[in-house]
Amino acid sequence: MICALASAVCFGTATVLQAAATRAAEPGSGAGAGSGVDAALLLRAVRQWRYVVGLALDGLGFVFQVLALRSVPIYAVGAALAASLAVTAVVAARVLKVRLSGTEWAAVAVVCAGLALLALSSGAEGDDRGPASLPWWLLGVAGAVLAAGAAGGRLPDRARALVLGLGAGCGFGVVEVAVRLIDDPFDLTNPALYALLLGGGAAFLLLTSALSRGSVTTATAGMVIGETIGPALVGVAWLGDRTRDGLGWLTVTGFAVAVAGALALARFGEAPAAAGAEPPRQDAEEH
Repeated sequence: MICALASAVCFGTATVLQAAATRAAEPGSGAGAGSGVDAALLLRAVRQWRYVVGLALDGLGFVFQVLALRSVPIYAVGAALAASLAVTAVVAARVLKVRLSGTEWAAVAVVCAGLALLALSSGAEGDDRGPASLPWWLLGVAGAVLAAGAAGGRLPDRARALVLGLGAGCGFGVVEVAVRLIDDPFDLTNPALYALLLGGGAAFLLLTSALSRGSVTTATAGMVIGETIGPALVGVAWLGDRTRDGLGWLTVTGFAVAVAGALALARFGEAPAAAGAEPPRQDAEEH
């Protein structure tokens, strides 16, 4: 559980550092806001130490995520990863001078409370492998995520953000489950390895596309739902994830509370948008 929380801290902090570097690299105040992916801007940002440190934290966060998935149930790791939005919110409040409302501070506290309940009630990682076809199903889901991205990209902005965000979450969920099915990372005959690579790559592509247009809140909410609920069910149903004796109700409560708190902080899914020059107007558009 410590590794899961460390992963959330790494991912949440990396988001803010990369946002700060991107804003500093922006030529002129607010230039290019909302214009999508700017390759030249990324090249300028990567020259800054904050962006490089953010990338390093992303890599370290993934290592902690893998270690956590090897030790605790998927539902606990998924909730902890969703909690990275709380980390982003708190760090952004200090580094990017983002003003958090009372409701958002309460949501941060709710996320922490949910994670505390999970830490108290989570059992050990299950040692089941599920059906023999599970790695192939994961590979199929990863391919379906790419197909959904191609179809969802043609939708209107609001629906597009939701579909692509949900698809990205499913891709990240494939990664969470696939990690549990890979004993030897050099076994090139294991379809779970390819599911991990395809699912992770598809998830990043879809999330980038989802955040380029439409509501950041909608896209991030879809991602949180996709990367928590499905993998948690797979872990319980097929991989043997359990709770401590008699504390199943507490686990369900903690999971629901942590995810609900993360959804309340969904606007921090993309720190530059959350910390834009005109946050009141953005909030009005999102609501």
